[in-house]
Order: sequence, then structure tokens, then C-alpha cells
Amino acid sequence: MARADPLLAAGKQGEPHPGHRIGELCSLLETYLEPEQVQTVYRAYQFGASAHDGQRRLSGEPYITHPMAVAKVLAEMRLDYQSIVAAILHDVIEDTPTAKEQIEVDFGKEVAELVDGVSKLTQIHFESKAEAQAANFRKMMMAMSRDIRVIIIKLADRLHNMRTVWVMPPHKRRRIARETLDIYAPIANRLGINNVRLELEDLCFAAMYPMRYRVIKAQVRKARRNQKTLVGKVNDALQERLGEMGIEAAIDGREKHLFGIYQKMRGEVGDRKGFNAVFDVYGFRIVVDTVDACYRVLGAMHGLYKPVPGHFKDYIAIPKSNGYQSLHTMLWGPQGIQIEVQIRTTEMHRVAEMGVAAHWMYKVGEAAQNTAQSRAREWVKDLLEMQKNAGNPIEFIENVKIDLFPDEVYVFTPSGDILEMPRGATLVDFAYAVHSDIGDTCLAAKVDKRLVPLRTQLETGQTVDVITAPGARPNPAWLDFVVTAKARSAIRHSLKNLRHEEATSLGRRLLEQALESLALDLDELPAEQVEEGLEAQGFETMEGLLENIGLGRRMPWLAARHLAGLSKELLESESETRQRLTIRGTEGAVVTFARCCNPIPGDPIIGFASSGRGMVIHLQDCKNLQEYRKHPEKWLDVQWEPAINREFPVPVRVDVVNERGVLAEVASTISESEGNILNVAVDERDGMIATINFSIAVKGRRHLARVMRRLRVVSSVLRISRMRG
Repeated sequence: MARADPLLAAGKQGEPHPGHRIGELCSLLETYLEPEQVQTVYRAYQFGASAHDGQRRLSGEPYITHPMAVAKVLAEMRLDYQSIVAAILHDVIEDTPTAKEQIEVDFGKEVAELVDGVSKLTQIHFESKAEAQAANFRKMMMAMSRDIRVIIIKLADRLHNMRTVWVMPPHKRRRIARETLDIYAPIANRLGINNVRLELEDLCFAAMYPMRYRVIKAQVRKARRNQKTLVGKVNDALQERLGEMGIEAAIDGREKHLFGIYQKMRGEVGDRKGFNAVFDVYGFRIVVDTVDACYRVLGAMHGLYKPVPGHFKDYIAIPKSNGYQSLHTMLWGPQGIQIEVQIRTTEMHRVAEMGVAAHWMYKVGEAAQNTAQSRAREWVKDLLEMQKNAGNPIEFIENVKIDLFPDEVYVFTPSGDILEMPRGATLVDFAYAVHSDIGDTCLAAKVDKRLVPLRTQLETGQTVDVITAPGARPNPAWLDFVVTAKARSAIRHSLKNLRHEEATSLGRRLLEQALESLALDLDELPAEQVEEGLEAQGFETMEGLLENIGLGRRMPWLAARHLAGLSKELLESESETRQRLTIRGTEGAVVTFARCCNPIPGDPIIGFASSGRGMVIHLQDCKNLQEYRKHPEKWLDVQWEPAINREFPVPVRVDVVNERGVLAEVASTISESEGNILNVAVDERDGMIATINFSIAVKGRRHLARVMRRLRVVSSVLRISRMRG
């Protein structure tokens, strides 16, 4: 017998028999589905009840009560019959011997794909629980990219599980609530299914902090009794003003949900509020027929009560990322109370509550998709790109988490298009939002026609123009400040490819040099001999071997001898002369220059093969080489290429007389010597002498000598030296 759901709990004891529930469900479905579709749902109930026969939830209820409750949640959203059928059957693949093929035979391919998308990956072994959860989530998100109803069914499943989580032990209850709050509630928000999000957040709040939940709930109940008269007075005033203007509108007070109150009370550090400061804001929602009426109502509200400056937002002209549209304003009401007003059309209200589930249309080709559905499809498209770039399931789920918590800013492209970005997004995030290729080749950017650093954070209303160059490449430092998941995953993906190319290129140079010392040419080696040499070293392709050589995981002279087919005695010998490798300074991330000695062109150098990092270049007299000398097989003879066209950082210490203007004089001298100051720190040793530590970018040893000669003639300079370490 397959196991019942081990994570999720059941509802109260003594609930109606599942047969009663199917009657309720069918009655609800008959209000909007065709009779033959309702009959298919009933058939699915019989199939599911038979498959789950004998299984019970932790509460003791028959297991089928859970999928029936999930189906009812979807029926209340008025989803199509395939979704209802899939909800009833969503656990049969995972928890019973039923195969996907059987569902396809009985209910069609579409339902089978939906059920499979919601099912977990139960047959695959994972190294850790976190990896298994991440892989399950990735599978579900990929299924969602094919059919977005998968995630709607999963949200309904999670909603019922949270409604019935109280039978679980407290530690499991908190863990499930945390996962729901981190992933599923934000997904509901991203898809615009607001009523599900609000209930999930309140249920999670109660499960994680039961005492805080009870205290705030009691306070809310008490405050509502006290507010009743004042709320009625404001409601009458709003109705009267709109009646005078001939505008038909539905006005109701907006209920604040408990988790929202708790979040506002917590606020930012140093900005925490008491209950009264949060709850004393009265909320009203006004629903009208047309967009024109929305703006007329806004004018009427601002005429009736004075608006609070800086608290007006027009989400009709610029919808939120989940398709939400409404006008928001805050007013000073009677007795100095604050009134929050949301104004929207009936259609906007439906989308605000139901998001992608409003007026459900699942075929991409059908017309008149609502804004929430089109925005959701854009988001799913971005998810697919993140999935391609992610190295593993855990990286993917972390990227999705980042993407689920946007606080939007709106910026313009040079052509006037509006792009929505999360708050804190930088110019690099913007470049990747336009297109991945734009981000990869981003060189600089202008904000409102002014050049600014790429790490600059965007603000609403700015116009951004990205400057690209064909040879530009992503900078690893960008990962320190980008905030969007798309940018982060695209940068990591590009850097992986770049590192692979650089490592392969360096590996080829090292291997060719090692073969040359054996009087061999890589391109002229017999194919059979190369294949045997690769197999002996455990590689399937030459590219894999070259990458490992470039990354320092395989010694080039050893690989060369394997490919040459030399005897074991010669393989263990190191008597052959190794030629020097020429360092160009353009090898990228696979050749790094040791910070302990900061070698620059012209210095005598030596290379050390560091596994995973590639080659690390040191000065030959570096003090840190003592430990490395125990591994002579990892040393590589290297030399500088005669003409290197790039700059290298070098630390320089300058002792000066401590007098006014000395720093400016020294800095000016360095600049006149064509040295670029990267960093400067002043250490005052006593009242007379100060030490200035510079990091200067120079082209080589001769350039550094020229800078130091120029500094020595400055009257305030007492001593100058190049720092080691």
C-alpha cells in the first residue's frame, strides 16, 4: 500500500463523508460547467476514491477528502473541468500504484500532464532533503511553463494543507508554514491570486507565531467594534458624494489581514510601530464600471477629503507585475483619521482577487487574455531562461526566491517603453531585463542622458540607455550588486561558459608546449593514440582534458606523455626539459596573479597549478613559495610576453613630510607619470611623518620605475618602496 501524505495534515474529526462532498462539488460545478463535464468530474471522484481506498490522513479521515477539498477551492475560482479532475487525482501517481498512462487512457493526455506536473519526484535519489525539495520545485515550475494550471492546483493543494496543518507536531507545522511563506504565498502574489495569498499568509502566521496571532486577532476584533460608527460615517459621505455626481459604485471597507498588520508593526529596524499606529488607517474599496469613472471618483475623493502628499499611485496606467490594476490614494478624513482608498473597475477587481484564474483561458492562442495572464506568461518565460542557466536545482530555487519579492520601480527605455524592475535594481539588472545579449555585452549606461556607474540603483521615472560593445564580457563583480534573478543566473551562466573557454584555451597552450618538448604536435597525433591516451586518463573528449589542464587539475607534462604513449618509467620521470609558457595577461579567470607578491611584467615569475583556480603567478622570490615547493610537479616555468597591453596593480608605500597639500602633490605626480591610482590609504605615524599606501596600476616594471623616479624628486617625499605582501 502506498503511503499517505507524510507532510500535510488533515482537518477536523467528524467532517461529512466524502460522498457528501462530491454532491456539494457537483452542485457548485453545475453553475458554470456543462453536464457532461460535471459527469467526468464525478467519474474522477470514483477513480480517486478507489485508488486511495484504505488510505487515511493523520486526522483519521479518508484520504480522498483532501483532493476533494482541493477541487472545491478550484471550483470556487471557476476553473475548467480538466483542472478539477486533475485536482481530484493529483496524488494518485505519487501515493498509489496508479500510473500516468492509466490516467491518460481514462481522462485524456491534458489531465495526465497536469497530474504529473503536480506530483513529486519520488523515484529519484538525492543527496539531501534540500536538494530533493529544490528538484521537486523545479519540476513543478517547468510543468507550469507548459501549463500554468499546474501551479494553481498546487496552490489550492497547499491552501487546504495549511487549513488542516494543526494535526502536525509544532516543529513540522512551523517548517511547512515557513516553506509556504517563502515560496507559495509569493507565487500566489506573483500570479495575482490575492485571496489565496492573504489566506496562506494568515494561516502561516498562526502556525509560526500562534501567541502573536491570537493577541493581534483579539486587538483587531476590539478595534473593529470601536471603529464601527466612524466607518459608517465615512461610508455615508462617500456614497453621498458619488450619488451627487451620478456615479454608480460599490463601496466596502477593506479588511486588513492579520499577517499584514504584523508585518507593518515589525517594519524596518528602528521603524517599528504599535498596533494603533497601524490599525488606525481605515481602508475603503470603490468598484465602478469604467476606467473613466475611476478617475472621476478619484477627483471626487480629493474634493471631499484632503489627500496625503506622496501617497497616490496609479496602477491602472502602469499595472503591477502580477497584472494588478487600481488607483490608490490616502486621505485625511474626519477627526484627523487617515483613509486608504482603492478605486478600480469590476474587471480589475476580479483580476485583483483571482489573477490568472480570472476568466480562465488556458490556450495560448486564444484572444483577450487578461493582463494578469499575459504578465504571468512573461514571468514563466523568464523562469525557463533561469532554468537553462542554473547549475543545479538549489541554485534555481534560490533565483526564483529572489524573483518572488519585487517592490517595483518603473523606468523608461530610450524609445519610451516602460520596464518594471524590483526596487534596488541596478543598470546591469536593466540591461539583462531588456535582453540577455544586451546584459552580456553591457559596457556602460546613461541615466537621463548622464553617464553613471553600472552599479547605480534605478528610480521610478528615469530613462535608461545601455551602451554595449561586441567584445565586452560580464564582470564577476556584477554578482555583488545585481538583484534580479534573471541577471544573476545569466551572469553566472556566461561566466561558466567564459571560464570554460579560457580554461580550454590555456589548457591547449600548455599541452602543445609539453608535447613540443617531446618533439610532437597535438594536431598530428594519430586519432587511435589520442583516444587511448584520453581513456587512460579517464576523459571521454579532448575538450574535457584541455579544460582540466587549464584549471590546474591535470599536469600538462603528464597528459602529454599519456597522449604520446610513453612507458610508465618515462611517465614517472621528470628529466625532460620543459619549455617556458608565455603569459599574455589576457588569459582571463584561469590565470590569476598572486596578491601576496603582485607580479608585474618584467618581474621574474613562476606559475603554480592550483586545482580549480587554474594557474597562479608568483614572483620567483615570493616568501609564500616555501610551502608550495613541496609540490614540484605542480610548478610551471613561465615568462612574460614581450609586449603586454594592459595594466597590473602594484602596492607602493610612500613616506612623506606631514604638511598641507602633500597628498595632492604626490597623487598629481603619479598621474603625470601615467600611473592610475586604484586605492589610497593614509597612516599618520607621528606629527611630522605620514605614510601613504597606494595601489597603482602600471604597465610593467619599467613603468613602475619611472613613477618611483618621479616621486623621489618631490621635496616632501622621504622614502618610497614597492610593497611585497
